[in-house]
Amino acid sequence: MNMHTATHPRPADPAIVFTGCGLMSAQEPQLAAARRSGRGSAKPAAERREVKVKGKRVKTIDVHAHCLIPAACKLVGENAYKHHTGGIIIENEDAAKRLRDMDAQGIDMEALSINPFWYRADRDTAAEVVRLNNEGLVEICARNPDRFVAFASVALQFPDLAVQQLEHAVKKLGLRGAAVGASVGDAEFSDPQFHPFWRKCEELDILVFLHPQGTPDLARRLKGNGVLENVIGNPLDTTIALSHLIFEGTLDLFPKLKICSAHGGGYLASYMDRSDHGCLTFPHRCNRTLKKRPTEYLKQLYYDALIFTPEALRHLAANVGSSQIMLGTDYPYPWEDKAVDHILNTPSLSDDERIAILGTTAAKLLRIK
Repeated sequence: MNMHTATHPRPADPAIVFTGCGLMSAQEPQLAAARRSGRGSAKPAAERREVKVKGKRVKTIDVHAHCLIPAACKLVGENAYKHHTGGIIIENEDAAKRLRDMDAQGIDMEALSINPFWYRADRDTAAEVVRLNNEGLVEICARNPDRFVAFASVALQFPDLAVQQLEHAVKKLGLRGAAVGASVGDAEFSDPQFHPFWRKCEELDILVFLHPQGTPDLARRLKGNGVLENVIGNPLDTTIALSHLIFEGTLDLFPKLKICSAHGGGYLASYMDRSDHGCLTFPHRCNRTLKKRPTEYLKQLYYDALIFTPEALRHLAANVGSSQIMLGTDYPYPWEDKAVDHILNTPSLSDDERIAILGTTAAKLLRIK
């Protein structure tokens, strides 16, 4: 694919940032301590950790890594910007620190994505945000082609525009897929208005990375201690999105869609069998005949492995298949700085399964050599 800089005039430096310098500062002591003790790194901090399985070098690919283009954020206003980043003010930062952390964690490549903060913007603003995002991503990937690829941004509140943006991003800019939220305003992705977008994703044969944006309808109940709007709200958002795609027949209409959802797919795979029994128990509540049992659709979707424990990863693999799981860190949010070791140390996985989850599945889907 042709990676090129855009023809529109823009600053020489795209000023990409890896979301939230405040969070990166919070994570740095953990990473520094791990480097000093030797935990989370097979080599000193100055060297790049090389991950091996069965004595062979494995190319590790992280499908869940955040960044932002500040120039694009400014177009939607500071309040929307702060809301998207959890109230954290981000500062300019180049890729050097991110590369150091990748080296320490044993991550060879990242697929960068920008969580959509522009879904309520007007058409012209959303178009400009997406242009700045995608051109900025192209530049950072061009500067570090052996370390970064990226998912395109799209303005899904205008599905016709999103289709054009996606085709341009993939065919002209060389971006490897699309990053989307779990809904668009009050509309679910199963709404027919989004069918042209899903059709284009199938046609281009690209991976769609679906990342939740919380459940604002539950804001009152998720207040209080424990960051519940994220801990509960984000996985729930993903669960709702995937369930609608299944039960409204979207995955029947577009069976070749390749969707990877963050955080292990939310709660759906953990309690998947209940999905099979809902329409059996309440047939009058179901007005659509699916081509397969609901749980079977989960085995054609993809998931990141950001679910923390060996038992959780074993359970996910048992329900959806290890072939559907990929490495994810959620960088720079310090949920997990040992995501590679999480996969290496899950005893239920075979070496071949570890190799696939660490990188070969992502390499195939993202066309990484």
